[in-house]
Amino acid sequence: MSAKNRGAHCSQSARSFHVGDYGTLLKRFCRTEQQCYLRLMTDTLRPFVPAYHGVVQRDKQDYNMMDNLLTHFHTPAIMDCKMGSRTYLEEELHIARERPQPRNDMYEKMVAMDPEAPTVHERAQQAVLKTRYMQWRETLSSTTTLGFRIEGFRKANEECHTNFKRTKSREQVMEALDKFVESSTHIVVSWGYLRQLKQLRQVLEASDFFRTHEVVGSSLLFVHDWTGRTGVWMIDFGKTVALPPHLTLDHRTPWVEGNREDGYLRGLDNLIDILANMLPLT
Repeated sequence: MSAKNRGAHCSQSARSFHVGDYGTLLKRFCRTEQQCYLRLMTDTLRPFVPAYHGVVQRDKQDYNMMDNLLTHFHTPAIMDCKMGSRTYLEEELHIARERPQPRNDMYEKMVAMDPEAPTVHERAQQAVLKTRYMQWRETLSSTTTLGFRIEGFRKANEECHTNFKRTKSREQVMEALDKFVESSTHIVVSWGYLRQLKQLRQVLEASDFFRTHEVVGSSLLFVHDWTGRTGVWMIDFGKTVALPPHLTLDHRTPWVEGNREDGYLRGLDNLIDILANMLPLT
């Protein structure tokens, strides 16, 4: 990845991002994400998300402008962990039922990973619904079992690792995390991440924003460099939606359609537990 696009990470298209002036990052405009950032700037979660600076236009395209989280790191390693036990909104399921649009491209992806996965009907159509593909895809990774999955990481030497589609067990996740923090500062970095994740969990459990939003498709961005400096931030709020006034979530209760639970804290609990088990006992 070029220095110009260091604000974008392995798992996201650099075309959606531009590095702005004065340590900022421009991300292609999304109104849902804008609304989340405006709320988050007044919430207790503010230290754990990039500071938001409004909407700017470049080449007739609108962008949300926020802090570039990599600005103060020296040749950083970065990792994207997709949080939660599902990556689709309940609304997407409703739309897929009302207006089904079978997708040939997703069928081909499914067959490439597991020729036995499609149903007889899907084979006949040579297509699958997006929600069916997403639900199936999540059973292959740790999303369903652990409440999070590693999307990808880039090491300080620019080497990208994105082949985690079948990283499912705790042992496999631990092995991937170990590769990510592998360096002379392994223990320092791991302790730094663990401390910040525990702080984040404490703040999430008290956050008004978190209690009143379905947080789907959001990631934790992990950043560290050779000095041992670490950072963890919540990013990607394009599918984070406010709940009806009467509803709140605990983010740990198993999801059944209608309860809007997303499993975010269950995933964070497991991530903290795995990271803690990687460290020597003191």
